[in-house]
Amino acid sequence: MSIDILQSDIPIVRQVVAACYSFQVKHIVISPGSRNAPLAISFSNNPYFKCYSIVDERCAGFFAMGIAQQLKEPVALVCTSGSALLNYYPAISEAFYSQIPLIILSADRPKKFIDIGDGQTIRQSNVYQNHVVDQVDLSNAFEYNLELEEENQELLNNVISKSITKELPSHINIPIYEPLYNRVKSLVEVKFNCDLLTKKESFSIPKSVLDKWGDSKKILVLVGVLSPNTIEQKYLDILLNNPAVVMITETTSNLYHPKIINGIDKLIAAFDDNEKHLFQPEVLLTFGGMVVSKKIKALLRAYQPKVHWHIDEHRAYDTYFCLTEHYKTSINSFLAQLPLEYKKETNYQEYWLNEFTTRRKGHDLYLSKIPYCDLKVYGEIFNRLESHICLQLSNSSTIRYSQLFDISNNLEVFCNRGTSGIDGSTSTAIGAALVQEKPTLLITGDLSFLYDSNALWNNYTPNNFKIIIINNSGGGIFRILPGDKSAKYFEEFLETKHQYTAEHLSKMYGYTYIQGDGNNFIDSIERFVENKTKTILEIFTPNNVNDEILLAYFKEIRQIY
Repeated sequence: MSIDILQSDIPIVRQVVAACYSFQVKHIVISPGSRNAPLAISFSNNPYFKCYSIVDERCAGFFAMGIAQQLKEPVALVCTSGSALLNYYPAISEAFYSQIPLIILSADRPKKFIDIGDGQTIRQSNVYQNHVVDQVDLSNAFEYNLELEEENQELLNNVISKSITKELPSHINIPIYEPLYNRVKSLVEVKFNCDLLTKKESFSIPKSVLDKWGDSKKILVLVGVLSPNTIEQKYLDILLNNPAVVMITETTSNLYHPKIINGIDKLIAAFDDNEKHLFQPEVLLTFGGMVVSKKIKALLRAYQPKVHWHIDEHRAYDTYFCLTEHYKTSINSFLAQLPLEYKKETNYQEYWLNEFTTRRKGHDLYLSKIPYCDLKVYGEIFNRLESHICLQLSNSSTIRYSQLFDISNNLEVFCNRGTSGIDGSTSTAIGAALVQEKPTLLITGDLSFLYDSNALWNNYTPNNFKIIIINNSGGGIFRILPGDKSAKYFEEFLETKHQYTAEHLSKMYGYTYIQGDGNNFIDSIERFVENKTKTILEIFTPNNVNDEILLAYFKEIRQIY
């Protein structure tokens, strides 16, 4: 550090702050408390850091994740001792499976105060052990101790560098002695080991892979969650110039090309056995994060490829129970080495592109004749979305409906698909909006919005942030899933019917509120798009027709020629 600043007089606290400075962890999300007050004092008084105060720790975790999601850099969370850090856990598990680096700085009582009946004290050590890349308990003494400082420096170097290089959350537990509020002008130098931020090794595709690729007539490329601009367009063009390659993507893949099939379920949902055999690939190449479509998972588990290669610099999941190789390299590095020529005559790509064109025609015809419902509302929303926005989608029905529509290639699309929970979608979207130059739109369901309504409780939401809520008075997705809808428990314990709206929350937090229903929903969407301030649009839809309309959709769109 190059400046003398006012900060806590507790050495371990100054050391943690200096380590974050050294590793360029700039964004600090702080939830109020007493035991973490020395951390809050030191971070907020240092002009290098950008600090945010988010009261609800569950919201704070997702808010921080939204920032990290957009910036592609680590974000620190700071909380007090006790149950506070447990409320981070939903966001930590999401960040773990979405490969987002969060650094949790939890204040704690010194060890001698644990399990003696002291207030606001729990067993904080290893509390996230299944969902962090590393966790450390720093050592502390009431008086300054050089030996402990050197020991803590090594621990901090290791845990923060792992979080950055592995793109995963980590946990630093910090025991802090009282008094907590003393301040001093001081400077602590912490040197970190640059070698810990290891460089990526060069990669060469094995000859056996190149041979298999060149000899295959049916190559399926399946892409999950990807950040925008992950793949260079030239490699996408080369890949899809191969007539043996069918590429299927999802809304969250953020890939656009005329030869991409961007509606997996739209294509495969009504396959008969013969079509399943025709579609069955010889080679399955996957990259990106989690895949939404249950139908493609079921199909590939039953009709497995001969080989499955996954490309990811960190890890691979055997989602389809046929993974043969995990190549730890960037997607561009892998695609750049694939052969340009193809040896076998095949119409694999042409055939399925033609089939998908038919499904698109059927899609348009079907939507033109259905009554007012969730599917029709989503169709009108996607037809009228503003250009060049950051689109955040909540889970459950919203992310699934979005897979059925063409998304403009000038949108950037995100969703918390690591654990696929409805918790935190709004908080993540607001965190993302804060560091995005583009306007941000969240599309969400009523339960997801109400569940995370504390997300609106902050002072940082930009004026170009908007929310669309599809309110079908409960968990509409449960009507689509198998189950007895007439059972007594269904409405109360699964669908959880309600009559709540977002109107009062909108007013309390300073949002313009627009309401829509079957009589004026298109007009309400257009007014929402035109409005340039912080706005919530709530569209009310029926809850008793959506399941039948959606289930019929997959059958009818393939029969319209």
